[in-house]
Amino acid sequence: MAPHNTTNAAFVQDLGAALAPEQLSVDAGVRAAYAVDQGPVTDYAEPLAVVWAGSVADVQAVVRIAAAHGVPVIARGAGTGVSGGAHATTGSIILSLERMDRILEINAEDEIARVEPGVVNADLNDAVAEHGLMYAPDPASYKTSTIGGNVATNAGGLRCAKYGVTRDAVLALDVVLADGQLIHTGHRTFKGVAGYDLTSLFVGSEGTLGIVVGITVRLKYLPMDIRTLAVFFPTVQAAARGVLALGKARVQPCILELMDGPSLQELDFRNGSDLASRGTALLLAQFDGLAAAQEVEIATAELTALGGSVNQEHSDEAARLVDLRRHSRGMDVDSEITVGEDVAVPRSQLVHYVSALEEMAARHGVGVRVIAHAGDGNLHPTFYVESQDARSVAALNRALDESIEKALELGGTITGEHGVGQYKLRWLPLEQREEVLELQRRLKDLFDPAHVLNPGKAISAPA
Repeated sequence: MAPHNTTNAAFVQDLGAALAPEQLSVDAGVRAAYAVDQGPVTDYAEPLAVVWAGSVADVQAVVRIAAAHGVPVIARGAGTGVSGGAHATTGSIILSLERMDRILEINAEDEIARVEPGVVNADLNDAVAEHGLMYAPDPASYKTSTIGGNVATNAGGLRCAKYGVTRDAVLALDVVLADGQLIHTGHRTFKGVAGYDLTSLFVGSEGTLGIVVGITVRLKYLPMDIRTLAVFFPTVQAAARGVLALGKARVQPCILELMDGPSLQELDFRNGSDLASRGTALLLAQFDGLAAAQEVEIATAELTALGGSVNQEHSDEAARLVDLRRHSRGMDVDSEITVGEDVAVPRSQLVHYVSALEEMAARHGVGVRVIAHAGDGNLHPTFYVESQDARSVAALNRALDESIEKALELGGTITGEHGVGQYKLRWLPLEQREEVLELQRRLKDLFDPAHVLNPGKAISAPA
Protein backbone atom coordinates (compact mmCIF):
# COMPACT_ATOMS: atom_id res chain seq x y z
CA MET A 1 0.00 0.00 0.00
CA ALA A 2 1.58 3.27 -1.10
CA PRO A 3 1.42 6.44 1.00
CA HIS A 4 -1.67 8.54 0.14
CA ASN A 5 -0.14 11.99 0.67
CA THR A 6 0.56 13.47 -2.77
CA THR A 7 3.90 14.90 -1.64
CA ASN A 8 4.91 11.51 -0.29
CA ALA A 9 3.73 9.88 -3.50
CA ALA A 10 5.96 12.21 -5.53
CA PHE A 11 8.89 11.35 -3.28
CA VAL A 12 8.32 7.61 -3.70
CA GLN A 13 7.96 8.11 -7.45
CA ASP A 14 11.35 9.84 -7.56
CA LEU A 15 12.88 6.96 -5.60
CA GLY A 16 11.37 4.48 -8.01
CA ALA A 17 12.89 6.31 -10.95
CA ALA A 18 16.37 6.10 -9.40
CA LEU A 19 16.24 2.46 -8.28
CA ALA A 20 15.41 -0.98 -9.63
CA PRO A 21 11.92 -2.25 -8.74
CA GLU A 22 13.28 -4.83 -6.28
CA GLN A 23 15.08 -2.09 -4.34
CA LEU A 24 11.97 -0.24 -3.19
CA SER A 25 8.89 -1.34 -1.27
CA VAL A 26 5.89 0.51 0.10
CA ASP A 27 4.12 -2.71 1.11
CA ALA A 28 2.51 -2.32 4.53
CA GLY A 29 3.91 -5.59 5.85
CA VAL A 30 7.44 -4.76 4.73
CA ARG A 31 7.26 -1.28 6.20
CA ALA A 32 6.04 -2.68 9.52
CA ALA A 33 8.80 -5.30 9.59
CA TYR A 34 11.50 -2.69 9.06
CA ALA A 35 10.00 -0.05 11.34
CA VAL A 36 11.89 -1.08 14.48
CA ASP A 37 15.04 -2.81 15.66
CA GLN A 38 15.18 -4.94 18.83
CA GLY A 39 15.14 -1.95 21.18
CA PRO A 40 12.21 -0.68 23.27
CA VAL A 41 9.68 1.23 21.19
CA THR A 42 8.96 4.64 22.70
CA ASP A 43 7.58 6.37 19.60
CA TYR A 44 6.32 3.94 16.95
CA ALA A 45 6.01 5.11 13.34
CA GLU A 46 5.92 3.20 10.06
CA PRO A 47 8.30 4.47 7.37
CA LEU A 48 7.00 5.81 4.07
CA ALA A 49 9.05 3.18 2.24
CA VAL A 50 11.90 0.71 2.60
CA VAL A 51 14.85 1.01 0.23
CA TRP A 52 17.64 -1.57 -0.27
CA ALA A 53 20.85 -0.02 -1.52
CA GLY A 54 23.13 -2.14 -3.68
CA SER A 55 25.95 0.33 -4.16
CA VAL A 56 27.44 3.57 -2.90
CA ALA A 57 25.80 5.33 -5.84
CA ASP A 58 22.41 4.03 -4.66
CA VAL A 59 22.98 5.46 -1.19
CA GLN A 60 23.99 8.82 -2.65
CA ALA A 61 20.94 8.91 -4.90
CA VAL A 62 18.54 8.04 -2.08
CA VAL A 63 20.05 10.61 0.28
CA ARG A 64 19.88 13.35 -2.37
CA ILE A 65 16.26 12.59 -3.22
CA ALA A 66 15.33 12.46 0.47
CA ALA A 67 17.10 15.75 1.13
CA ALA A 68 15.28 17.40 -1.77
CA HIS A 69 11.92 16.31 -0.31
CA GLY A 70 12.89 16.89 3.33
CA VAL A 71 12.37 13.23 4.20
CA PRO A 72 14.39 11.72 7.08
CA VAL A 73 16.62 8.75 6.28
CA ILE A 74 17.23 5.98 8.82
CA ALA A 75 20.09 3.70 7.82
CA ARG A 76 19.73 0.10 8.94
CA GLY A 77 21.84 -3.05 8.94
CA ALA A 78 20.48 -6.28 10.39
CA GLY A 79 18.24 -4.56 12.94
CA THR A 80 19.91 -6.25 15.93
CA GLY A 81 20.37 -3.02 17.91
CA VAL A 82 18.69 -2.84 21.31
CA SER A 83 18.46 0.92 21.92
CA GLY A 84 16.06 1.94 19.16
CA GLY A 85 18.77 3.52 17.03
CA ALA A 86 17.21 2.14 13.82
CA HIS A 87 13.57 2.84 14.68
CA ALA A 88 11.61 4.63 11.98
CA THR A 89 10.45 8.15 12.80
CA THR A 90 7.41 9.96 11.46
CA GLY A 91 7.60 10.56 7.70
CA SER A 92 10.93 8.75 7.29
CA ILE A 93 12.29 6.04 5.04
CA ILE A 94 14.39 3.05 6.02
CA LEU A 95 17.57 2.71 3.97
CA SER A 96 18.70 -0.88 4.37
CA LEU A 97 22.37 -1.60 3.68
CA GLU A 98 22.06 -5.37 4.15
CA ARG A 99 22.56 -6.07 0.42
CA MET A 100 25.88 -4.18 0.37
CA ASP A 101 27.59 -7.28 1.73
CA ARG A 102 30.85 -7.68 -0.21
CA ILE A 103 34.25 -8.18 1.33
CA LEU A 104 36.21 -5.87 -0.95
CA GLU A 105 39.74 -6.72 0.14
CA ILE A 106 41.70 -8.88 2.56
CA ASN A 107 45.36 -7.91 2.82
CA ALA A 108 47.03 -10.44 5.08
CA GLU A 109 50.42 -8.73 4.97
CA ASP A 110 49.01 -5.37 6.05
CA GLU A 111 46.55 -7.15 8.37
CA ILE A 112 43.55 -5.18 7.15
CA ALA A 113 40.27 -5.81 5.38
CA ARG A 114 37.90 -3.52 3.49
CA VAL A 115 34.20 -4.33 3.61
CA GLU A 116 30.82 -2.96 2.68
CA PRO A 117 28.53 -2.15 5.62
CA GLY A 118 26.23 -5.15 5.14
CA VAL A 119 28.96 -7.74 5.73
CA VAL A 120 28.01 -9.91 8.69
CA ASN A 121 30.58 -9.95 11.49
CA ALA A 122 30.87 -13.75 11.53
CA ASP A 123 31.27 -13.92 7.74
CA LEU A 124 34.23 -11.55 7.88
CA ASN A 125 35.81 -13.67 10.59
CA ASP A 126 35.32 -16.85 8.57
CA ALA A 127 36.96 -15.22 5.55
CA VAL A 128 40.02 -13.84 7.35
CA ALA A 129 40.53 -17.02 9.40
CA GLU A 130 41.90 -18.64 6.23
CA HIS A 131 44.80 -16.18 6.53
CA GLY A 132 45.38 -16.89 10.24
CA LEU A 133 43.66 -13.64 11.21
CA MET A 134 40.51 -12.49 12.98
CA TYR A 135 38.35 -9.41 13.31
CA ALA A 136 38.41 -8.95 17.07
CA PRO A 137 35.14 -7.14 18.00
CA ASP A 138 32.51 -9.83 18.59
CA PRO A 139 29.12 -8.62 19.86
CA ALA A 140 26.77 -11.33 21.08
CA SER A 141 24.86 -10.93 17.80
CA TYR A 142 28.01 -11.49 15.71
CA LYS A 143 26.38 -14.27 13.68
CA THR A 144 23.76 -11.86 12.33
CA SER A 145 24.86 -8.26 13.03
CA THR A 146 26.60 -6.30 10.29
CA ILE A 147 29.91 -4.46 10.43
CA GLY A 148 28.11 -1.25 9.47
CA GLY A 149 25.74 -1.64 12.40
CA ASN A 150 28.68 -2.43 14.69
CA VAL A 151 30.33 0.80 13.55
CA ALA A 152 27.14 2.81 14.07
CA THR A 153 26.92 1.85 17.75
CA ASN A 154 30.62 1.25 18.46
CA ALA A 155 29.63 -2.30 19.40
CA GLY A 156 31.59 -4.28 21.96
CA GLY A 157 31.43 -7.97 22.75
CA LEU A 158 33.08 -10.73 24.73
CA ARG A 159 36.64 -10.17 23.50
CA CYS A 160 36.62 -6.51 24.57
CA ALA A 161 38.61 -7.33 27.71
CA LYS A 162 41.74 -7.68 25.59
CA TYR A 163 41.01 -6.34 22.12
CA GLY A 164 38.74 -3.36 22.75
CA VAL A 165 35.58 -2.24 20.97
CA THR A 166 34.75 -1.53 17.33
CA ARG A 167 36.39 1.92 17.35
CA ASP A 168 39.71 0.27 18.23
CA ALA A 169 39.53 -1.84 15.07
CA VAL A 170 38.37 0.77 12.52
CA LEU A 171 41.08 2.47 10.48
CA ALA A 172 39.10 4.24 7.75
CA LEU A 173 35.57 4.92 6.58
CA ASP A 174 33.74 5.87 3.41
CA VAL A 175 30.77 8.02 4.38
CA VAL A 176 27.87 9.55 2.47
CA LEU A 177 26.97 12.92 4.00
CA ALA A 178 23.53 14.48 4.28
CA ASP A 179 23.86 16.21 0.89
CA GLY A 180 24.89 13.00 -0.89
CA GLN A 181 28.59 13.82 -0.97
CA LEU A 182 30.98 10.88 -0.51
CA ILE A 183 34.01 11.39 1.73
CA HIS A 184 36.85 9.16 2.89
CA THR A 185 38.32 9.41 6.38
CA GLY A 186 41.28 7.69 8.02
CA HIS A 187 44.02 5.55 6.51
CA ARG A 188 45.26 2.01 5.86
CA THR A 189 48.05 2.34 8.41
CA PHE A 190 47.79 1.49 12.10
CA LYS A 191 49.12 4.94 12.97
CA GLY A 192 47.99 8.28 11.58
CA VAL A 193 47.39 11.66 13.18
CA ALA A 194 46.87 13.93 10.17
CA GLY A 195 44.03 16.32 10.97
CA TYR A 196 41.09 15.73 13.28
CA ASP A 197 40.09 12.11 13.85
CA LEU A 198 36.84 12.13 11.89
CA THR A 199 36.86 8.34 11.66
CA SER A 200 36.44 8.02 15.41
CA LEU A 201 33.76 10.69 15.36
CA PHE A 202 31.62 8.71 12.92
CA VAL A 203 32.08 5.46 14.87
CA GLY A 204 29.28 5.36 17.43
CA SER A 205 27.37 8.30 15.90
CA GLU A 206 24.41 6.00 15.07
CA GLY A 207 23.92 7.29 11.54
CA THR A 208 23.21 10.86 12.67
CA LEU A 209 26.23 12.47 10.98
CA GLY A 210 26.59 10.38 7.82
CA ILE A 211 25.90 6.95 6.36
CA VAL A 212 28.85 4.58 6.42
CA VAL A 213 29.22 2.78 3.07
CA GLY A 214 32.75 1.37 3.37
CA ILE A 215 34.91 0.27 6.30
CA THR A 216 38.62 -0.51 6.57
CA VAL A 217 39.34 -2.59 9.66
CA ARG A 218 42.46 -3.77 11.41
CA LEU A 219 42.81 -7.52 11.86
CA LYS A 220 44.50 -9.45 14.66
CA TYR A 221 46.36 -12.75 14.74
CA LEU A 222 44.17 -15.81 15.18
CA PRO A 223 45.15 -17.33 18.56
CA MET A 224 47.24 -20.49 18.43
CA ASP A 225 46.43 -21.58 21.98
CA ILE A 226 43.16 -20.91 23.83
CA ARG A 227 42.56 -21.89 27.46
CA THR A 228 39.25 -21.42 29.26
CA LEU A 229 38.53 -21.35 32.98
CA ALA A 230 35.06 -21.71 34.48
CA VAL A 231 35.36 -20.41 38.03
CA PHE A 232 32.36 -20.77 40.33
CA PHE A 233 32.07 -18.60 43.44
CA PRO A 234 29.77 -18.62 46.48
CA THR A 235 28.74 -14.97 45.83
CA VAL A 236 28.68 -12.65 42.86
CA GLN A 237 30.70 -10.12 44.88
CA ALA A 238 33.50 -12.68 45.24
CA ALA A 239 33.42 -13.27 41.49
CA ALA A 240 33.66 -9.50 40.90
CA ARG A 241 36.68 -9.31 43.20
CA GLY A 242 38.29 -11.90 40.96
CA VAL A 243 38.37 -9.36 38.14
CA LEU A 244 40.60 -7.02 40.12
CA ALA A 245 42.73 -9.92 41.36
CA LEU A 246 43.56 -10.92 37.79
CA GLY A 247 44.49 -7.35 36.97
CA LYS A 248 46.82 -7.12 39.94
CA ALA A 249 48.41 -10.41 38.87
CA ARG A 250 49.04 -8.84 35.44
CA VAL A 251 47.32 -11.53 33.41
CA GLN A 252 45.19 -10.46 30.45
CA PRO A 253 42.14 -12.56 29.57
CA CYS A 254 40.69 -12.10 26.11
CA ILE A 255 37.27 -12.93 27.59
CA LEU A 256 36.26 -12.23 31.19
CA GLU A 257 32.53 -12.62 31.78
CA LEU A 258 30.55 -12.62 35.01
CA MET A 259 27.13 -14.17 35.64
CA ASP A 260 25.26 -14.14 38.93
CA GLY A 261 23.08 -16.90 40.40
CA PRO A 262 19.73 -15.79 38.93
CA SER A 263 21.38 -15.50 35.50
CA LEU A 264 22.76 -19.04 35.77
CA GLN A 265 19.33 -20.30 36.76
CA GLU A 266 17.71 -18.54 33.82
CA LEU A 267 20.32 -19.94 31.41
CA ASP A 268 19.70 -23.44 32.78
CA PHE A 269 15.94 -22.99 32.32
CA ARG A 270 16.34 -21.83 28.72
CA ASN A 271 19.08 -24.23 27.62
CA GLY A 272 18.84 -27.32 29.83
CA SER A 273 22.31 -26.67 31.27
CA ASP A 274 23.39 -27.29 34.87
CA LEU A 275 25.40 -24.17 35.68
CA ALA A 276 23.49 -23.20 38.83
CA SER A 277 24.27 -26.56 40.41
CA ARG A 278 28.00 -25.79 40.17
CA GLY A 279 27.99 -22.48 42.07
CA THR A 280 26.20 -19.23 42.90
CA ALA A 281 28.17 -17.08 40.46
CA LEU A 282 30.40 -17.77 37.46
CA LEU A 283 33.49 -15.98 36.26
CA LEU A 284 34.29 -17.22 32.76
CA ALA A 285 37.88 -16.42 31.79
CA GLN A 286 39.52 -17.23 28.48
CA PHE A 287 43.19 -16.70 27.65
CA ASP A 288 44.81 -16.77 24.23
CA GLY A 289 48.28 -16.32 22.83
CA LEU A 290 51.58 -18.06 23.45
CA ALA A 291 51.46 -17.40 27.20
CA ALA A 292 47.94 -18.79 27.69
CA ALA A 293 49.08 -21.81 29.72
CA GLN A 294 51.16 -19.66 32.06
CA GLU A 295 48.36 -17.14 32.49
CA VAL A 296 45.93 -19.93 33.37
CA GLU A 297 48.32 -21.15 36.05
CA ILE A 298 48.55 -17.68 37.60
CA ALA A 299 44.80 -17.06 37.32
CA THR A 300 44.00 -20.40 38.93
CA ALA A 301 46.09 -19.55 41.98
CA GLU A 302 44.60 -16.08 42.33
CA LEU A 303 40.98 -17.12 41.93
CA THR A 304 41.31 -20.15 44.18
CA ALA A 305 42.63 -17.87 46.91
CA LEU A 306 39.38 -15.87 46.65
CA GLY A 307 37.27 -18.98 47.20
CA GLY A 308 36.66 -19.84 43.58
CA SER A 309 36.22 -23.40 42.36
CA VAL A 310 38.41 -23.42 39.24
CA ASN A 311 37.76 -25.76 36.35
CA GLN A 312 39.90 -25.72 33.21
CA GLU A 313 37.51 -26.67 30.47
CA HIS A 314 38.34 -28.78 27.44
CA SER A 315 37.65 -27.24 24.06
CA ASP A 316 34.11 -28.59 23.55
CA GLU A 317 32.88 -27.61 27.01
CA ALA A 318 34.66 -24.27 26.80
CA ALA A 319 32.95 -23.50 23.50
CA ARG A 320 29.61 -24.51 25.03
CA LEU A 321 30.08 -22.17 28.00
CA VAL A 322 31.07 -19.24 25.80
CA ASP A 323 28.09 -19.97 23.55
CA LEU A 324 25.74 -20.04 26.54
CA ARG A 325 27.07 -16.67 27.60
CA ARG A 326 26.43 -15.28 24.12
CA HIS A 327 22.89 -16.68 24.20
CA SER A 328 22.24 -14.78 27.41
CA ARG A 329 21.79 -11.66 25.25
CA GLY A 330 18.09 -12.40 24.90
CA MET A 331 17.66 -12.33 28.68
CA ASP A 332 17.99 -8.53 28.81
CA VAL A 333 15.53 -7.78 25.98
CA ASP A 334 12.85 -5.45 27.28
CA SER A 335 9.18 -6.35 27.68
CA GLU A 336 6.32 -5.17 29.88
CA ILE A 337 7.80 -6.96 32.90
CA THR A 338 11.53 -7.07 32.05
CA VAL A 339 13.97 -4.20 31.62
CA GLY A 340 17.56 -4.87 30.60
CA GLU A 341 20.35 -2.35 30.92
CA ASP A 342 23.78 -1.60 29.45
CA VAL A 343 25.88 0.46 31.82
CA ALA A 344 29.58 0.57 32.55
CA VAL A 345 31.46 1.48 35.72
CA PRO A 346 35.17 1.63 36.53
CA ARG A 347 36.39 -1.88 37.28
CA SER A 348 37.25 -0.83 40.82
CA GLN A 349 33.52 -0.19 41.37
CA LEU A 350 32.22 -3.53 40.09
CA VAL A 351 31.76 -5.06 43.56
CA HIS A 352 30.06 -1.91 44.88
CA TYR A 353 27.74 -1.65 41.90
CA VAL A 354 26.69 -5.29 41.98
CA SER A 355 25.90 -4.99 45.70
CA ALA A 356 23.94 -1.80 45.04
CA LEU A 357 21.90 -3.53 42.33
CA GLU A 358 20.93 -6.34 44.69
CA GLU A 359 20.02 -3.87 47.45
CA MET A 360 17.89 -1.64 45.24
CA ALA A 361 16.09 -4.63 43.69
CA ALA A 362 15.17 -5.91 47.15
CA ARG A 363 14.05 -2.43 48.28
CA HIS A 364 11.84 -1.93 45.23
CA GLY A 365 10.45 -5.47 45.37
CA VAL A 366 11.74 -6.54 41.94
CA GLY A 367 14.06 -9.28 40.75
CA VAL A 368 17.48 -8.69 39.21
CA ARG A 369 19.88 -10.75 37.11
CA VAL A 370 23.42 -9.51 36.53
CA ILE A 371 25.56 -10.40 33.54
CA ALA A 372 28.72 -8.45 32.80
CA HIS A 373 31.62 -8.06 30.44
CA ALA A 374 33.55 -7.89 33.68
CA GLY A 375 36.93 -7.33 32.05
CA ASP A 376 35.97 -3.79 31.07
CA GLY A 377 33.29 -3.03 33.66
CA ASN A 378 30.34 -3.23 31.24
CA LEU A 379 27.27 -4.67 32.98
CA HIS A 380 23.90 -5.84 31.69
CA PRO A 381 21.63 -5.94 34.76
CA THR A 382 18.08 -7.06 34.06
CA PHE A 383 15.26 -6.07 36.40
CA TYR A 384 12.04 -8.06 36.27
CA VAL A 385 8.66 -8.49 37.96
CA GLU A 386 6.12 -11.29 37.84
CA SER A 387 3.05 -9.15 37.13
CA GLN A 388 2.10 -6.45 34.62
CA ASP A 389 -0.01 -4.50 37.12
CA ALA A 390 0.70 -0.77 37.36
CA ARG A 391 2.30 -1.02 40.80
CA SER A 392 4.82 -3.66 39.72
CA VAL A 393 5.72 -1.85 36.50
CA ALA A 394 6.21 1.41 38.42
CA ALA A 395 8.57 -0.37 40.84
CA LEU A 396 10.44 -1.81 37.87
CA ASN A 397 10.97 1.64 36.36
CA ARG A 398 12.06 3.13 39.68
CA ALA A 399 14.71 0.43 40.04
CA LEU A 400 15.85 1.06 36.47
CA ASP A 401 16.20 4.81 36.99
CA GLU A 402 18.06 4.30 40.25
CA SER A 403 20.46 1.82 38.61
CA ILE A 404 21.37 4.45 36.00
CA GLU A 405 21.89 7.12 38.65
CA LYS A 406 24.05 4.78 40.73
CA ALA A 407 26.25 3.89 37.77
CA LEU A 408 26.85 7.60 37.13
CA GLU A 409 27.51 8.22 40.83
CA LEU A 410 30.27 5.59 40.71
CA GLY A 411 31.92 7.29 37.73
CA GLY A 412 30.23 5.20 35.04
CA THR A 413 28.19 5.75 31.89
CA ILE A 414 24.59 5.17 30.79
CA THR A 415 25.66 2.97 27.89
CA GLY A 416 28.74 0.83 27.45
CA GLU A 417 28.12 -0.65 24.00
CA HIS A 418 24.47 -0.51 22.90
CA GLY A 419 24.32 3.21 22.13
CA VAL A 420 21.90 5.94 23.15
CA GLY A 421 19.49 5.42 20.26
CA GLN A 422 15.97 6.59 20.98
CA TYR A 423 15.53 4.84 24.31
CA LYS A 424 18.33 6.39 26.38
CA LEU A 425 17.93 10.02 25.36
CA ARG A 426 16.10 10.71 28.63
CA TRP A 427 19.22 9.86 30.64
CA LEU A 428 21.85 11.56 28.47
CA PRO A 429 21.60 14.94 30.26
CA LEU A 430 22.35 13.14 33.53
CA GLU A 431 25.77 12.16 32.21
CA GLN A 432 26.73 15.12 30.02
CA ARG A 433 26.60 18.79 30.93
CA GLU A 434 24.58 21.18 28.79
CA GLU A 435 27.64 22.79 27.20
CA VAL A 436 28.77 19.35 25.99
CA LEU A 437 25.32 18.53 24.69
CA GLU A 438 25.19 21.87 22.87
CA LEU A 439 28.57 21.22 21.24
CA GLN A 440 27.21 17.91 19.93
CA ARG A 441 24.12 19.65 18.57
CA ARG A 442 26.37 22.09 16.73
CA LEU A 443 28.28 19.17 15.21
CA LYS A 444 24.98 17.68 14.09
CA ASP A 445 24.01 21.01 12.51
CA LEU A 446 27.35 21.14 10.68
CA PHE A 447 27.15 17.64 9.20
CA ASP A 448 23.38 17.52 8.76
CA PRO A 449 21.89 21.06 8.62
CA ALA A 450 18.38 19.89 7.69
CA HIS A 451 18.41 17.04 10.26
CA VAL A 452 17.45 14.37 7.73
CA LEU A 453 19.86 11.70 9.03
CA ASN A 454 18.29 9.57 11.79
CA PRO A 455 16.68 12.48 13.65
CA GLY A 456 15.73 12.08 17.29
CA LYS A 457 18.51 9.61 18.05
CA ALA A 458 21.86 9.62 19.88
CA ILE A 459 21.98 13.28 20.91
CA SER A 460 19.70 15.26 23.17
CA ALA A 461 17.39 18.01 21.89
CA PRO A 462 17.62 21.44 23.53
CA ALA A 463 15.79 21.69 26.85
